[in-house]
Amino acid sequence: MCHTFGWGEGKHQMVPGWPYSVVATLETGRTSWTAVLDAVRLEPGADVAAVTTMQAREVVERLVAADQWRPGDPEVLVVLDAGYDAPRIAHLLAGLPVEILGRFRSDRVIRRPTPSRNSSA
Repeated sequence: MCHTFGWGEGKHQMVPGWPYSVVATLETGRTSWTAVLDAVRLEPGADVAAVTTMQAREVVERLVAADQWRPGDPEVLVVLDAGYDAPRIAHLLAGLPVEILGRFRSDRVIRRPTPSRNSSA
């Protein structure tokens, strides 16, 4: 199901659709320009981390082959949304010049809740 925005207040709808895994490049600096580099339709039951890893690996290998990344350049920053398994993807991309930045889901517990700002130590 895909979330769509309708016209008017309260017109948001869920409609049947296909999930995709999309790799986009973000421009540096103060801009919001992006360019889609790769898009793959996810089959039902697909391993999202495996698909994402394959896409990222292919994109980075193309950058290296096109001489867009050279040894000594900063690592390629791979930014993942909360639905991705960032530690697993980082492990699967070991050996590539990448740095993984992943957002955690709000219900993910790493160790324990963060103490409130007003609590004294």
